[in-house]
Amino acid sequence: MAARIEHLVTSGTFTLDGGTWDVDNNVWIVGDDEEAVVIDAAHDAEAILAALGGRTLRAVVCTHAHNDHIDAAPEVAAATGAPVLLHPDDLPLWKLTHPERAPDVELADGAVLTVAGTELTVLHTPGHAPGAVCLYAPGLGTVFTGDTLFAGGPGATGRSFSHFPTIVDSIRDRLLTLPPETVVRTGHGDSTTVGAEAPQLEEWIRRGH
Repeated sequence: MAARIEHLVTSGTFTLDGGTWDVDNNVWIVGDDEEAVVIDAAHDAEAILAALGGRTLRAVVCTHAHNDHIDAAPEVAAATGAPVLLHPDDLPLWKLTHPERAPDVELADGAVLTVAGTELTVLHTPGHAPGAVCLYAPGLGTVFTGDTLFAGGPGATGRSFSHFPTIVDSIRDRLLTLPPETVVRTGHGDSTTVGAEAPQLEEWIRRGH
């Protein structure tokens, strides 16, 4: 059975630099009837576990370590026995939310995760956060971008641990080089495609988004 993509929206708060904001997060589940991975275990472990049903969870993959993307990760991992995967450059952010519980596996650029016969290639895309990654699944014609690329522009770079020129380089070099029909599944809001976003790159740079 081919892998499929399931989508949950969970609600909670994002906290950084002394501020807190209400947010809705996209949680992506990739797998088949037997096994799956969760991309960004946000806010609501019960909802994520319910969506998984009785499937074997192979990994909880974190696109980055802002609290709204990882707050439910330890609970989901504890309930399923799955490891939590995070790029090591985001450990300082992770520790702000989970000082007592380290991630289990370090994500590395170019690493390939396999679930239900589908390969997810890790693309290190710093800028929104130092250890931000995207997951490219050519067999599904999609890339999971976390908060690196949204419909309409790059992720925010106005807070600690972020850098606008770096995120532009990441998007230009790692994402806009993917096939234009590739669906971009984001950490918040609507999906888009590489082809829809590519023409806007120079305008983002001019605006200093």
